[in-house]
Amino acid sequence: MPVKLRLQRFGKKDTAFFHIVVADGRAPRDGAFIEKLGTYNPCTNPATIDINFDKALNWLEKGAQPTDTCRAILSYKGVMYKHHLLGGIKKGALTAEQAEAKFQKWISEKEGRVSSKKDRLATASVDAKAKKLSEEKTAKESKAAKIAAKNAATPVTEEKTETTETAEPTTEA
Repeated sequence: MPVKLRLQRFGKKDTAFFHIVVADGRAPRDGAFIEKLGTYNPCTNPATIDINFDKALNWLEKGAQPTDTCRAILSYKGVMYKHHLLGGIKKGALTAEQAEAKFQKWISEKEGRVSSKKDRLATASVDAKAKKLSEEKTAKESKAAKIAAKNAATPVTEEKTETTETAEPTTEA
């Protein structure tokens, strides 16, 4: 029985949400599964991934094959790198301490990159709001200037109309 790590789709038409599951390779995409490992929400920026690291690593050690998308998700979270390091320990290329040090270094760098992306997105959002507010403010000021110019021109014509109306009754009397 070939076991696969893959995504199981949930959510509405344009709001996909996935469960990361271990399933028989012959089962349909949204069909029966052996174990749920986590969730993946691509609708957020950056994508929200919640995965049980130890269970996923355990299934990889047992020989479960991830699909391409699931492999990318596991790589993003570090499961594939940890699996690679454990393979190096089994072959004798690394000691457990060296592997753990490499993994912790990778995790800290990854957290730094993710936090910088979140900060960049947050500042971009704030900048976009400030830019939109300033554009609205200039548009409001230009509209107010146009209205003021129109109102300044309008009372002059009203005074002329009032004088002509008052002039007409005097000529009749």
